[in-house]
Amino acid sequence: MEINDLTPAERRVWDAFPLGEGVDFRAHPDEDAADGGSWGPERTVRAEVLKALLVSGPRVDGQVPGIKLKGVKVTGKLDLKYAVVDHPIRMRDCWFERKPGLYGAQLRALVLTDSCLPGLTASTVRVEVVLRLSCCRITGPVRLAGARIGGGLFLQDAVIGPVTGDLAGEPPLQFNHAEIATDVIAVGLTVHGQTRINGAVVGGQINLDNARLLAPGETALHAETLSVGTDLRAMRLHAEGRVNLTGSRIPGQLNLAYARLANPGGFALRASSCTIGEVWLRECETIQGSINLRRSQFDLFHIPPEAWPDTLRLEGLGYRALGPHLPPEQRLPVLERDLAGYLPSSYEQLAAAYRTAGDEAAARTVQLARLRRHRRTLPRLTRAWGLLQDATVGYGYRPMRAAGWLAALLLTGSLAYALEHPRPLKPGEAPDFNPVFYTLDLMLPIIGFGQEQAFAPAGLHQWLSYLLIVTGWILATTTAAGVSRSLRRQ
Repeated sequence: MEINDLTPAERRVWDAFPLGEGVDFRAHPDEDAADGGSWGPERTVRAEVLKALLVSGPRVDGQVPGIKLKGVKVTGKLDLKYAVVDHPIRMRDCWFERKPGLYGAQLRALVLTDSCLPGLTASTVRVEVVLRLSCCRITGPVRLAGARIGGGLFLQDAVIGPVTGDLAGEPPLQFNHAEIATDVIAVGLTVHGQTRINGAVVGGQINLDNARLLAPGETALHAETLSVGTDLRAMRLHAEGRVNLTGSRIPGQLNLAYARLANPGGFALRASSCTIGEVWLRECETIQGSINLRRSQFDLFHIPPEAWPDTLRLEGLGYRALGPHLPPEQRLPVLERDLAGYLPSSYEQLAAAYRTAGDEAAARTVQLARLRRHRRTLPRLTRAWGLLQDATVGYGYRPMRAAGWLAALLLTGSLAYALEHPRPLKPGEAPDFNPVFYTLDLMLPIIGFGQEQAFAPAGLHQWLSYLLIVTGWILATTTAAGVSRSLRRQ
């Protein structure tokens, strides 16, 4: 390009480039780049001029060249496909007529803060330092699939989509299989459509605090097999559509505190086969839709009962600790909502979490609830035997019930036989009658005090003796079965 072909605005940019100086075309600092389409020639720069500078622009010894512009209207397409650019590109409050093409390019740094773009094609781009799209308004798809960014990716308060026209249906934001050495900062990001980051590897954290991912009835966040170095923060996230984290690895926190997840009629959160350090759903609104946590492993799972949806999948879910610490009566109803029906492992896992917290009484309550739930799946005759074990000793988890039953029967028998002694079988040889030990002799099948063999009741008292014998055997059998079952599990 001949220098003589430059417009006055382009001349200012050309002269500032070798010195790395900035050029500010803005009429005032608060103007909106969305109005860039109406800016005149005094602040218009052709994309081919910018490309010529970046690829083969002038140099000055001892100076670091670079593009540093504010408030520029860029016409044409900035096509840097496969280009190697050693200079930083910093363009703030700029307006682009066509989406820049950076496919396969190698860049030092790219900053487009507060700019308006019809899209960005930058798949497999290599950025040595940083890529900033903070506060941008982008109406077309942002393609960063396979990108390699040595620093961070910044998307704070950016608005991306909705994608219309011939590209309608394409995800507005995609950096699947990208590698980002440090952080992805997307606080306040708004995406109208799907955010696709499958297989991405982020060395630091992903911060989606206050983000709005809007894809009603579809997948709002598609992040299968995502790998994060530390945390995935999404406090106060508003997601309309499915959040899919299947197979992700997050060693720190998945923080969804105060989040709103909504996908009525489908899965609002799918985090199956994940390995996550801590999952936080503190103060989270009731999830609208189902939740799938099958085969995942968490160190800490913090979720209040009111955050659970009406339907869920928990098969194979494991967690070491559960918070907040609440009575089991507030946790158990959630297990009734599993779409897979009765899952013993869910009860065992909940009981184990209570034991980890040192609450053995709560763990026994969960085990008792598991057996009662299991009883509903058994044949009628087996259910009757289970009901008997439950009523007498709580399947061995309520041993004091047996003591209560025994005390009541002992009192009944002792009073009855004290009022009317049974006749001795061998008068003169029988020991002195004792109503308490006679009743114990009838009730306890193993211990003998010599009273039962020496006396023979008659009439109603004989029927009472039969009742005490049968009841004693049942109590002894159910107590032994229940206690042995409890000991096996502990």
